[in-house]
Amino acid sequence: MKKLKRSSRLVEMTQYLLARPHTLISLTAFADRYQSAKSSISEDLAIIKEVFEEEGIGELHTLAGAAGGVKYMPMMRESLALEIMKEICKKLEQPDRVLPGGYLYMTDMLGQPDLLADVGRMFATAFADRKIDVIMTVETKGIPLAYATAACLNIPVVIVRRDNKVTEGSAVSINYVSGSTKRIQTMSLARRALKEQSRVLIIDDFMKAGGTIQGMMDLLYEFKATVAGVGVFVESGEVEMEERLLEDYISLAKLTAVDMKTKQTTIIPGNYFTS
Repeated sequence: MKKLKRSSRLVEMTQYLLARPHTLISLTAFADRYQSAKSSISEDLAIIKEVFEEEGIGELHTLAGAAGGVKYMPMMRESLALEIMKEICKKLEQPDRVLPGGYLYMTDMLGQPDLLADVGRMFATAFADRKIDVIMTVETKGIPLAYATAACLNIPVVIVRRDNKVTEGSAVSINYVSGSTKRIQTMSLARRALKEQSRVLIIDDFMKAGGTIQGMMDLLYEFKATVAGVGVFVESGEVEMEERLLEDYISLAKLTAVDMKTKQTTIIPGNYFTS
């Protein structure tokens, strides 16, 4: 790359960091890339760090030593996250979103890049202190949420299937009981999709009693993997506590009431904002 003016270098360096979250980049790599002294690079990084933190874009962590460098971690201030989630809750309360069984139609919202980017940063912030190797979700509506979170954490995604696909080779399949319908269902994961003893963050779009998530946990046991955390976009608050199959999870929104006759719902920010 040709030598840039400082203003141009700051813009390019910022973009470089934003495109590589959770990646350690050495000062030497930056110095070589921009043909600048390490002292100048350090001053530039200090400016970027200040702006990132003041504007709530994220944090820039500096690691000292010969093998050190900087690492950009996407974050979102809780005040901003709460403001965004309140707007999302209002949209989710639209009467035409109520489906039989107390579910919500969310497919259109889960196709909006700006919403997904915000939710991905929220989950990345919520689990920033966890050591995570991979994100797991079950097809289909949880997939965009999982990839949005993975983009912020810079880790891969594995997708649990409802049935085994020939194109994925041998797989591990289990039966699980749906917490809401009490029906026995099947889920499977290709053996090559997940390394044994991985630390896994489970992301799901909607949780009632938690049967699907418990099924994914049981599936992870077959891979000798560890559940590093569970993130849910919307949880149902109409499930009795004794019927809930898991307790340790983070939700961004909570469906607290639904009237099937009037199609009226009440949705509030989830336990991420109250715990």
